[in-house]
Amino acid sequence: MGLAVWALIAYIAVIVVWNAVLKRSIGEAMILGFVVLCAFGTVDFPKLVGVGLAEAGSQNIVFAGLAFTFIGSILTRTGVIDRQIDILNSLLGRVKGGAGYVATVGSAAFGSVAHSGSANAATIGSVAIPWMNRSNWSPHIAATVVAGNAGNGAVIPPSASFFVLIGSAAVAPFVSVEQLFVAMFVTAGWCVSWRLLCIAYFVRRYKIPRVPASEILGLGSSFRRGWTSLFVFVAIAVPIVLTFGAGGDALTSALGAAAVESIDILVWIPVMLGVVAGVIGRQNLPKTWRGWSELMDESAPRFKDVGATMVFAFAGGAVLSELGLSDQLGAVLNGLGAPPIVAALIVGVIIILVAGPLNSTATVATVGGVAFAVLVTAGVHPVLAACSILVFSSTEGASPPGAAAIYISTSLAQVNPARTFVPLIVFYVVPFLFIGTAIALGVLPVPH
Repeated sequence: MGLAVWALIAYIAVIVVWNAVLKRSIGEAMILGFVVLCAFGTVDFPKLVGVGLAEAGSQNIVFAGLAFTFIGSILTRTGVIDRQIDILNSLLGRVKGGAGYVATVGSAAFGSVAHSGSANAATIGSVAIPWMNRSNWSPHIAATVVAGNAGNGAVIPPSASFFVLIGSAAVAPFVSVEQLFVAMFVTAGWCVSWRLLCIAYFVRRYKIPRVPASEILGLGSSFRRGWTSLFVFVAIAVPIVLTFGAGGDALTSALGAAAVESIDILVWIPVMLGVVAGVIGRQNLPKTWRGWSELMDESAPRFKDVGATMVFAFAGGAVLSELGLSDQLGAVLNGLGAPPIVAALIVGVIIILVAGPLNSTATVATVGGVAFAVLVTAGVHPVLAACSILVFSSTEGASPPGAAAIYISTSLAQVNPARTFVPLIVFYVVPFLFIGTAIALGVLPVPH
């Protein structure tokens, strides 16, 4: 194995040992993991540090994660979230775990339009997590559900990962767009079904009850008290409507493609939420500099782990790329000569490990073509091989420690990201290794 592959193994090991075994903070673990990665460059250590930090500094997701941490405090302080949740409970509070089911189905619906895992976690989580917390879900499980659901967009076509894979020289001669399109819709159905089963398990395991009848207002009463809180949905919808579908097409015609492409929903959703919270909850906001200072002091501790982890997760991914991870993993995969089940499991593990520091699209671009060739050579049908690769890469939102969706969801839930790592691996990473393998082997039926 090449240097970059060993660096990836060392990176993951250091983070796990420092955080899970030694019980140190995840922020410290990510910083130490980054230093270890750069050390693999020996004399290029300073250069790799610069490359990594420059890449992290250019990521809008870092801003989004920190912004959502602060905006969550504002929405709570102003009472906007409480009034909104009263309305949602009036509608679905009598269903056990209703908020979790809505979060999962809503994530799939959003993923069919916007395929970014980070955007999915930000958009769905900003509404679902406060609602789940108020309806008896543990905050770290609520964050786990939202981050685990973030991969919906990667498997529902036509995602960027879909086009990167189908457009690669290794895949295009064997699989048509039409074949993969139909197959991936069925594959997405299997993935969403598993996520719904997870919600049912959480409801049973944690004995999540219906919201007590005494806490459920009549729909008319809750709407009269909190109708202004529904502008939160407007704040979320505006950037989406302006960038996707008919709204995006209309704005592109009016202003040009460059103008529309400059609208980043990860930046504008928290900004719009802040504006809405400030307007409709202004009576509950601090009126003095001292009051604002106290609010900032209350929010500050939550920035430490979220900020450090996000910065050094992206920095680590950049260093791995600089060390040549793509080419070296390709060499490892090409060296496999295994039966279908073994090939699928090994390919799945490698893709999942790569999808941790990278995202789904970058992962498919890095190892997708080689992984496809390995699976087909092992006897897997080409369409099923492509489907399984996209399933493996869809763990991007749930793969600790580098998945951006984890830090967005935990910042919204105001919990330490490390508390979600084990449940994410158990419910949203390992199962998708087996789902992808089952699809590759034809155990789970997918048209091909």
